[in-house]
Amino acid sequence: MKILPSFITATGCSTALICLLTLPAQLGSAAGVSAYIPLNLEPEMERQIERVLILADEPVLKRPFAVALVQAALPQACMIDKPLCSKVKRYLERYSRDYAVIHASVTGSATHDNDTGIVPNAHGMPVTSSWEISAQGYVQPNDYVLLSGGGVAYEGRTVPVGSMLSLGFHWAQLDIGYRDHWFSPASDNDMMISTEAPTLPSVTLSNYEPLTRLGFQYELFWEHMTRSDNILYQGKVSSGKPNLFGAQFSIEPFSGWSLGFNRQLQYGGGEGMPSSLHFLLKDFFKPSGQSQTQGNQEGSYVSRFIFPGKTPFAVYFQYAGEDNSNGGSYLLGNAALTAGIDFPRIGRHFDLTYELSEWQNIWYVHNIYLDGMTNYGLVLGNWGADQRNFGDGVGARGQMLRIGWEPPFGGYLEERVRTLVNQTYYGGDNRQYDPNSRAFPYHHYIDLSVRYTRPWKGLTIGGEAFGGRDIYGKTFSRLSAFVRYGGDSRTRDDDVLDEDSYDGGSETPGAELFVDAGMNVSKVRTDLGPNLPITTGKWGLDPHLAIGARRAVSANNDLGVRLELDQVDGHSLIGVRAVDYRYRLTNRFALGLFAGVARYNVATPAYSIYYGLDGLWRDVLPKWDLGLDLRHGQNLARDHVLASDPRSGRPETFYKIESVLLYVSRRF
Repeated sequence: MKILPSFITATGCSTALICLLTLPAQLGSAAGVSAYIPLNLEPEMERQIERVLILADEPVLKRPFAVALVQAALPQACMIDKPLCSKVKRYLERYSRDYAVIHASVTGSATHDNDTGIVPNAHGMPVTSSWEISAQGYVQPNDYVLLSGGGVAYEGRTVPVGSMLSLGFHWAQLDIGYRDHWFSPASDNDMMISTEAPTLPSVTLSNYEPLTRLGFQYELFWEHMTRSDNILYQGKVSSGKPNLFGAQFSIEPFSGWSLGFNRQLQYGGGEGMPSSLHFLLKDFFKPSGQSQTQGNQEGSYVSRFIFPGKTPFAVYFQYAGEDNSNGGSYLLGNAALTAGIDFPRIGRHFDLTYELSEWQNIWYVHNIYLDGMTNYGLVLGNWGADQRNFGDGVGARGQMLRIGWEPPFGGYLEERVRTLVNQTYYGGDNRQYDPNSRAFPYHHYIDLSVRYTRPWKGLTIGGEAFGGRDIYGKTFSRLSAFVRYGGDSRTRDDDVLDEDSYDGGSETPGAELFVDAGMNVSKVRTDLGPNLPITTGKWGLDPHLAIGARRAVSANNDLGVRLELDQVDGHSLIGVRAVDYRYRLTNRFALGLFAGVARYNVATPAYSIYYGLDGLWRDVLPKWDLGLDLRHGQNLARDHVLASDPRSGRPETFYKIESVLLYVSRRF
């Protein structure tokens, strides 16, 4: 078995560097390279794999999925959902040979669109393309070398997506070629890099098997972007191909919970702009340095929490910034927050995913790279940012709801709806309010898709209806039929619903849902700008509500997530605790630490990180707890984009919010 080598950890490799130094002695035992599941080319099967990973307690933070990762997750998932596991296992068998075709698809469509929009996350494909062809295959001469070939073609463009040479081991795999990147735990919204734009060639170094007991993973990539004629540097406009360097580092110290950090730096390409390796190494680690004045940067924190139980689910977040903010390099400026929840199985036949994403103005525009972080005029990140006039510095809020159904007659039916609302104000690319600028009168965007697939005589056949209304108020539609490669007679994904029925996950000790209700006592410190008075309000009393989930990760340690709803100084304050840690000192008392992202809804939303500590008196009454939290919101920021905002040397207002929470908590 070539692409799915056994997971044999090299003895003594606590870090990738140590493994490199001891390579000769360990070459015989190190697992080799892994292929990847095609990203957004066969969405019905990719969805089944997402569900398997949740059931297997694998909190993934990036895509595409390594085949070896999915293979390793199958045994645990099979104990929970055998029918789903059987489908994925049969699909993965096509990766078990020395060479094979792993994907092939032909789509024909009848289309309508007057505004030349594109299909979200479809490698740049226009809605009006009447056909699409994609294919991938591989040849693997040994465990440590893999040559993949393939591509995606539609009207107007052909890109060799998936064509690359892979070399290395499970702890250091080098991919050279047209490899997709997706730096988010969300499946539909990624602020940094996704499949919204056509894939470009890159050099990528990553690992697919976590390292050390902390579960360390990394991914580094470098690529040339497409040519831009709008690079403004030191007063001169020039043309060139900027460089893009990206990195993700993450840990999974406990099963079912992962935390990571992403960073991207766009640099070089324009006349006189620094593009050396020295510049990259120096400024990649200094967000407040020349990265701001001689490059374009993005960063994000990501997390994923899996709740085990009778109805398992995953909760995930991406908190991103287009730059850093006042108060420290770890604070992100011009923020974006994506949050999602994914149920891999509801009852016997359904699954559900909901995602919400909101970003402030100035995303995907820049005062040096006037085209922003784009390829072929399409944003690298969130699909919703292409629903605007090109170069418009306007933020937005997007939502996605996806429901899957495995009907009794077989196959898989998926319904998905997306909405997008652009901001009614315009920030401008200099992050200062311009009284002469006005927001474009955008309409609310909405799209709806319904897709059905099922195996048939060695093939997978299906159809999809996709349509909606764009930001200009014009309708679009796309009615498609497709035929995909379904595997040979030994690997064909036949109907497996007659196998052992799904009865739900097992009740996991220490896993619990809870609801909090009580009060918050808060005060707000407001900093309007330099040379303007800083004001601190009085302590106020307001209601507090929260809903959350937690799981035991050791004898005394719990981890969880929580959504908090408060009123502070007459404005709503929403907090998402991506890290909610608790240590049980005794059966009756626990102490905890937490950190998350707060959204303060003032004149326009202000975002930043918040953190604090809490104490919990357990079982005051059976299943009722009493909690006390101390919470600090650090420099929640909003840009000056309204006519009523102060004009100062700094285009932002900062809020610091101190809160004391007292509440009762009901566990379920």
